[in-house]
Amino acid sequence: MFSLKQNLWFIRKVVIWRAVASIAWSVLLLPVTTAVFVLLSRFSLFHPIQWISDCTSLLTASSTIFSLVVLCGVVLITGFFNLEFYTLVPSIPCSRIALLGTVLHPRQCVHSLVYCTMGMLVMWCASVTIGGRYSTLGTPCRQSESGEVVTCLNEYHLFLLLAGAFMGYSHSFLGVVQNMYYVSFQPIQQYKYPRFKGSLPMLVKCSVIQSLYSARNFAALYFFFGYVPKTWISSTLNLQINSSLQPLDSLTGLLDFSLLYHLSISGTFLYLTWYLTVLLFRIYVTEACSFPVQSTFTEDTEQCLPKVLAEKNTLVMKFLALQDLALLSQHSPSRRLEVFSLSQPGGHPHNWNAISRECLSLLNELTQRLVAHQDAVASNGRVKSQSASSDTRSASSSSSVMSGTEDVAETPRLSVPLRTPGSVFKSSVGGVNSALTAPFTPDVDSPFSSPAIRRLVGQQDPQSPWFGTVQSPHIMRRGPKLWSASTESQSNGSPPASPATVPTSPPAASQKPSFLAQWLQNRREQVKSFLAKRVLIVYLFNKLPEASSQALFADGQSHIWALQGLSHLVAASFSEDQFGVVQTMLPSILSCLVVLLEAVDRHFKLPHASSKPVRTVCSMGDSTYKTLRFALRAALKTAIYKITTTFGEHLKAVNISTEHRKRLQQFLEFKE
Repeated sequence: MFSLKQNLWFIRKVVIWRAVASIAWSVLLLPVTTAVFVLLSRFSLFHPIQWISDCTSLLTASSTIFSLVVLCGVVLITGFFNLEFYTLVPSIPCSRIALLGTVLHPRQCVHSLVYCTMGMLVMWCASVTIGGRYSTLGTPCRQSESGEVVTCLNEYHLFLLLAGAFMGYSHSFLGVVQNMYYVSFQPIQQYKYPRFKGSLPMLVKCSVIQSLYSARNFAALYFFFGYVPKTWISSTLNLQINSSLQPLDSLTGLLDFSLLYHLSISGTFLYLTWYLTVLLFRIYVTEACSFPVQSTFTEDTEQCLPKVLAEKNTLVMKFLALQDLALLSQHSPSRRLEVFSLSQPGGHPHNWNAISRECLSLLNELTQRLVAHQDAVASNGRVKSQSASSDTRSASSSSSVMSGTEDVAETPRLSVPLRTPGSVFKSSVGGVNSALTAPFTPDVDSPFSSPAIRRLVGQQDPQSPWFGTVQSPHIMRRGPKLWSASTESQSNGSPPASPATVPTSPPAASQKPSFLAQWLQNRREQVKSFLAKRVLIVYLFNKLPEASSQALFADGQSHIWALQGLSHLVAASFSEDQFGVVQTMLPSILSCLVVLLEAVDRHFKLPHASSKPVRTVCSMGDSTYKTLRFALRAALKTAIYKITTTFGEHLKAVNISTEHRKRLQQFLEFKE
């Protein structure tokens, strides 16, 4: 219980305090961005002295100070959402209907509603700061017959408020589509200030571009549907509509340069406030953290690197530990000696065993995942190829070698599962409709599923000519073996019995389906065939080409760090390992790397696996996960080259299989 409290305190100290620091800096930068917005909103080219004096008086006004307080609340809520929604393994929907389901999820709907409200608050602060015709929602327009002043609806103020709500929803929607809450670690580590300084031009550029896109889209939307909120709000608040002014839901009303300019800079200020909070959160959370390899005191053992590497509840701690391992193995000789050291008393290499166990477990988990995906693709109505079965055997043999080593047992896989299509892990996680794959997998029994999806998961269409019993022996050889007698005969050495010679028992007495059930089944099949021919249905339910490959390597950064840390430690052990603790694990490490390389090479032979992703427009969404498979393949080959160039011909004395030795020989001859 005490160690659990210590662990939770340590996680809270590392993660939550970093998030709090990022929010604090976002609040401290608010006066700077607000001052820039005031200068741009009151810009006057022909009266510069009056422009400066007006901006100075406005910055010290009570309305501006109150607006800053409101903006601080917006930043606090934005920082809370960053901490609540951030992820290190991106969510990759495998079809457009899955993406639509994510957007319409109740949790995402609440998120969108909150951001619409915050967008209106920011736009209200902007309209108050700009002043003039944008200051209030109601303005006195004329006098009635009794001499009273009639309050009319200020459409310019309403236009900015609705634009803020629209931009808030756009930001929430793009957060799902572009994986804006995905936090990636930089390949080259930088200090916080240089990284922030280098990202600031990109941040301003993305804010301006997104503001222009949102202003264009909202202007078009308001042109067609602007009369609806205008009429509803005027009737609700008992405000008159000033007919003497040009309405903004017309072409002449929208072609107002001053209105479009203030809308654009207000939108830029809104997006800059949100993007700045997101950027600072990413910088602080991904900052490198140094963990002690071993501790003298018992109460500090939960903070040591081997213990944090085995962390399963908080994934960010595991990523930070793997990042520290990669940096340790390359740039810290003194800490590497602690990894190679023996425990006293006893003389056991506990540090090396724990670190190597976690790294090999990660790599072996990725190998099994790739082999399962290849088996699912290869078994699509065909018998698995010999190469696929041999790969499975080699992967299992590598696992058995690992488990046979002292103190090196396989650990469970990551606690955060990847959201991948059901066809990818059908053979490993329990089918298409499992809990892990349900949010992103279309139901094959649904009337909306296409024949291609049913073929992918192994179901046959009743209308297909391949459905039912086929008498050709060539076709039957490709189908699944449904008779246990054939399996038994093969185990005994006799040839398998044909389907015609297998004795069949008389069918059990069963009731014939009723007329109503048969009629409903026929209508269901007609609806399915009708919907399968509709272009929109096929467009929504067809799987995205690169989604499966991207989902397989979604957590590839952890495997890249494991490869880097393991290979550099093995290479450094050639001259620094005084006790030879690494040499006992060298066969298992080499076999694991070679098996993983073979699985990765076969994966890149699949369709769409080697295609480069399309470069997107400037956005705050991080798309580095789309190229993680290429980075992992390069890191894997680099790791093998690092070991082979260090040990050289000494690898011939390592006890590994002949196939793996031949593959390593290609690295020794620099033919890979």
